[in-house]
Amino acid sequence: MKIKTSTDFDDAAMLNQVQTWCAINTGTANVDGLAVQAKALAEAFSALPGEVEMIDPAPVTGIAADGSEFEKAHGQHLVLRVRPTANRRILLTGHMDTVFPADHPFQSQIWLEDGVLNGPGVADMKGGIAVMLHALAAFEDTASAGSLGYDVLINSDEETGSLASSDLIAEMARGKLAALTYEPAALPDGTLAHARGGTGNYSITFTGKSAHAGRNPHEGRNALVAAADMILRLKAMEREDITINPAKLEGGGPNNVVPDHAVLRFNIRPKSTEAMEGFDSDLNALLRMVENAHEVTIHRHGGVTRPPKPVDEHAQRLFDLVRECGAELGQEIAWKSTGGVCDGNNIAACGVPVVDTMGVRGGSIHSADEFLITASLTERAALSARVIQRLAEGAIT
Repeated sequence: MKIKTSTDFDDAAMLNQVQTWCAINTGTANVDGLAVQAKALAEAFSALPGEVEMIDPAPVTGIAADGSEFEKAHGQHLVLRVRPTANRRILLTGHMDTVFPADHPFQSQIWLEDGVLNGPGVADMKGGIAVMLHALAAFEDTASAGSLGYDVLINSDEETGSLASSDLIAEMARGKLAALTYEPAALPDGTLAHARGGTGNYSITFTGKSAHAGRNPHEGRNALVAAADMILRLKAMEREDITINPAKLEGGGPNNVVPDHAVLRFNIRPKSTEAMEGFDSDLNALLRMVENAHEVTIHRHGGVTRPPKPVDEHAQRLFDLVRECGAELGQEIAWKSTGGVCDGNNIAACGVPVVDTMGVRGGSIHSADEFLITASLTERAALSARVIQRLAEGAIT
């Protein structure tokens, strides 16, 4: 059976799609922009033999600077199911949102040099969505297509932790043979991300008691001091298998008033499930300790959004398959562990083998220097098409 190579893909059409999609601002909070993008993606993916659905986001709340809880707005998620009754089924995921809000200065595309395009989302990950779409279209043109079913999920909130789509990810991962996620390669040379740590985001609200800073400060309960104590105690909890980053402290007021309110926001990066679970337990004990020491009330919001992603023997077989397919196409495939996180963490937590950097080669993501190496559009589409074909042929059981 003929193997499709990069020359079998229309590089001009792929690049045109990426540039068109990247001209649409899809910052995670830009619900209107995401709706425009979702419509364009629905039209593009309707070329595949399945029905495109738009799924409403799950409710997600955040904590405002004043400590009040509010609901965050998110865009809809795109879902496509092809051959849902097939015995062998896989999951392919991507995200339509970017880290650049509608008012961010980085909105346009420029050519840095021949074959290197700079623009918002070109690598992370509208280029990856194009790779996924064209790989699937190529797979549908093979004799193996009828023996494999697949689900596609393109969510609208990956860049902020997928809280509005995590249940949907788990539902769609259930029972799958394998999963491919189209984040950009870990390095510009195409290196894949291997094992990943996890991440969690927390907002801690401190409520004390105000008082005059000169007349009766002893009657106040200083929420900022309690939060500062919390910061130092959190940093003391760091170990080799977990890092903790206090990122923002909000609160306070006039110099002559004991502050009765503060909000502390911090991030954790556990390298193992044990570190993740141990921190959660230790945090509850720490909150009680600080509450008692400073006579304040503390409210906790948030938690782990993406568990660590170790690579077990089942996942390693999928990595080995990707490398074999790369070799067939003349592409050298390597991998390395990384501290970054993505929806691959969530998929792996469901017990499904996943390679989560099947997207384009590029770099400097999450910055105004983000770039796409355009030759990788057809290169990675060929790689994905071959991997999907091999999965259809029973390469992994």
